[in-house]
Amino acid sequence: MKTSTNEYSNLEEIWHAITHGFGLLLSVSALTMLCVFAGQSGDGLKIASALVFGIALILMYGASTLYHAILAPNIKAILRQLDHCAIYILIAGTYTPITLLGIKGVWGWALFGTAWGVALFGIILKIFYPRRFHRLSLVLYTLLGWMVVVAIKPLMESLDVLSLSLLVAGGMVYTVGILFYLWEKLHLNHAIWHFFVLGGSVLHFFVVLLLILR
Repeated sequence: MKTSTNEYSNLEEIWHAITHGFGLLLSVSALTMLCVFAGQSGDGLKIASALVFGIALILMYGASTLYHAILAPNIKAILRQLDHCAIYILIAGTYTPITLLGIKGVWGWALFGTAWGVALFGIILKIFYPRRFHRLSLVLYTLLGWMVVVAIKPLMESLDVLSLSLLVAGGMVYTVGILFYLWEKLHLNHAIWHFFVLGGSVLHFFVVLLLILR
């Protein structure tokens, strides 16, 4: 994993900022839409889940956009940490509606607590050891994202076929994107990875929307 603050050319950073800047705009729209539908339901848990997921999207895409858009090394170093921390927040934020509105019960709350616990651990590592454990962080992102498979039975029982398909597809898109992230010799590999992140987020947005509407 690249760690310096000037590892990309200005042209690459423009692409990086544009791709996730677009994601930021979509995130604001997603938060608005989810909150409107959740508010109409009058269900406090749906409203809370919509807020957590939507805000997590905005934090992740906002942090990424700022990190790639700002070139000042000192500021960029801080924004890089925020960017990496926000990934944990988005993963845990995605688990929130899946576990509390979808799986529910003991399994739901257990996964909810575990997801946020692992995310907090990862964030602490990023804050106190910003230049260490980079590979570990990548492993944690991936394992945290797929941790839901331990509850595959209650997950399949609680989600309809469409929601489950979208959830798995989103996870696969995120995971395939990591391959491009690691393919550092490929021109614009990071921008390509950003498109995969966008795709995974869009698919998971529809999962959350379906959970709120049901």
